[in-house]
Amino acid sequence: MTDKIKKLDCVLLIDDDEATNFYHTIILEEEFTGVHIQSVRSAKEGLDFLLCNGKYAEYPQPGIIFLDINMPGMNGWEFLEKYNELTKDIHERSVVVMLTTSLNPDDQERAATIPVVKEFVIKPLTPDTFWKVVHENFFIE
Repeated sequence: MTDKIKKLDCVLLIDDDEATNFYHTIILEEEFTGVHIQSVRSAKEGLDFLLCNGKYAEYPQPGIIFLDINMPGMNGWEFLEKYNELTKDIHERSVVVMLTTSLNPDDQERAATIPVVKEFVIKPLTPDTFWKVVHENFFIE
């Protein structure tokens, strides 16, 4: 199945909860071998990864970014404000998926108004959710 998928070298998980990142990494590694899974625990680290800053310079750029909303420091909404300021090539190669525990309909409505957010998904990440994102954004027919 992976031979019909456009280039997807990396998935970036941005979530302050280490256990959640660990669980989601396992799900992704089981579903999609050969893809680098990078988890970071803050929105700032996520931006550093996208900008290839410091220790992240050697890694491939993500095709999918799973972004939590509620994080200390810079939250998911603030991340998206900074993300929108990044270069067009980063936007063209990455798909942002809000992955959250928030059941607040206002959050879902707000996400729907942000063009770079392709999906709004309630945690935990499941294989079906992952493949839905892949098929909608990376599948070659």
